[in-house]
Amino acid sequence: MNFEEAGWAHFAPHATPDPACGRVALVHRDHHIVWTTTGEVMATISGHLRHLDHDPPCVGDWVILREGSIITEVLPRRTQLSRKEAGKRMREQVLAANMDILFIVSGLDRDYNPRRLERYLVLAHQSGARPVVLLNKADLRGDLADVVRLTERHVLGVPVFALSALEQWGLEAISRSVELYQTAALIGSSGAGKSTIVNALLGEGRQRTTDVRESDSKGRHTTTHRELIRMPGNWLLMDLPGLRELQLWADPERVDSTFADIVDLSRQCRFRDCSHNQEPGCAVREAALDPERLRSYRKLQKELVFLELQTDIHRARQIRKKWNAVEKDMRRHPKRFC
Repeated sequence: MNFEEAGWAHFAPHATPDPACGRVALVHRDHHIVWTTTGEVMATISGHLRHLDHDPPCVGDWVILREGSIITEVLPRRTQLSRKEAGKRMREQVLAANMDILFIVSGLDRDYNPRRLERYLVLAHQSGARPVVLLNKADLRGDLADVVRLTERHVLGVPVFALSALEQWGLEAISRSVELYQTAALIGSSGAGKSTIVNALLGEGRQRTTDVRESDSKGRHTTTHRELIRMPGNWLLMDLPGLRELQLWADPERVDSTFADIVDLSRQCRFRDCSHNQEPGCAVREAALDPERLRSYRKLQKELVFLELQTDIHRARQIRKKWNAVEKDMRRHPKRFC
């Protein structure tokens, strides 16, 4: 695969790629598959890179290889999809990098949830990629037009397409959204039908699929690794495992991008610091917006402000720990610092 086919022109259109460069196409626990101009390479991470305070290479990354199969450097990412790492640690987990479009997939069974779509949109706006919403399993809804209109009101300005991967209709909207050699990624909860979409686009059963539970429309992780796939029409698609836990990792300002209608109305409020709760002259309340949407806006704002505060505290602790170690070393070996 040459650099153009791997998406270099969209990554760094005005730069000449290093001949030792490659793109991470598949991530396993102990090795990576990297696309190079000489073919696919099974690569490992160098010891130096492994011990740096740097995220490990992820699918979509452009990397530099030494001796043909050792990743020594990750090139700066143009876009990246991140979430907070599961658990108590305040750490960013990068899921994918250098994608141009994020297809947010929601199944139109019991998986459909406007609040979840809003959370995905916050991550999409933070990533720098262009979001597109795909409403899969549209064959299950007799009120499809109403659901599409409802979704469009929740994802203002973001394209919304209804499709049925199982029945194989509506799929042309996906390929029409992607330009030549661009990279797109599929994200969504388990059971939304992402792997079925991949299979329908490819015209083959490449990705394993499973049925969802009838009780709650939840599915198992049929995609267990992050993979970059070459698609008919010369574009690239990342199939990512379903996200059961969607902890945000974003700046609080990204909430404003998702709730632009509320932000625009808030500029008309009588008080600049209006909380849109009980204050007189609140344009947001007077507009009679969906109360659930307003609650979601407040909740996401609070969540990301708290995340920012906790991240700052964690960073301060790490810096203090580092300098304590330096001072301790200076006391033990004063001649080193003379």
